[in-house]
Parts: sequence; C-alpha cells; structure tokens
Amino acid sequence: MTHADESRSANPAPEGEKRLPDDIPTLEAEVAHLTLEREKTMKAIRDLREAEDAGRGIYHHEEIFRLQQEKLRLDVDIKFRTNKINRINLGMDEAGVSDGVKGGFLF
Repeated sequence: MTHADESRSANPAPEGEKRLPDDIPTLEAEVAHLTLEREKTMKAIRDLREAEDAGRGIYHHEEIFRLQQEKLRLDVDIKFRTNKINRINLGMDEAGVSDGVKGGFLF
C-alpha cells in the first residue's frame, strides 16, 4: 500500500462530501463537461440581458442573478479539477499538501 493509499484510508472524505477522482483523463473529461455547461450558462445570461426592456417593464434580474451564481460555482468546480490535474502532474499526493489545499483553499 502506498503512502497516498494509507492517507486516503486514514482520512476518508467527510460524510456527504465527494472526492475528486485521481486519474487525469476522468478529470479532463469533467473539466470539458463543466466548461460546456459554463458556456451554456453564459449564453443564457446574455440572452436574458438582451431580452430585458426597461421601457416595457420586462426584467429578468432574479434569473440572471441565479445563473451568475451557477456560473461562479462552475468556475470553482473547473478550478478544483484543474488544480488536481496539476498536483497529479507534479507528483504531489493528497498527503503532501496542507489541509487547506486538500479542500481547495490556499489559505
């Protein structure tokens, strides 16, 4: 058993929290899928902004706000996966990084 395997078994993911996979092709596929979702969300935001008409009282502020939050969530998910790919490429395992980095935070 490698040191990384021992670390995983000693420190399982908290209940309800899903760990990212450890293989680069799966992570890259997830990044591609999330990027596509992000592009769709950005298009929906643009469409809603173009459909607004203040003169006629047509506003979509709630939906735009919700979609902007979704876009930010997708940005974070993409960044987590990209960082994981970079850590794998650098040969870093979960045991070699601080608790903050494992959770996706650098501070």
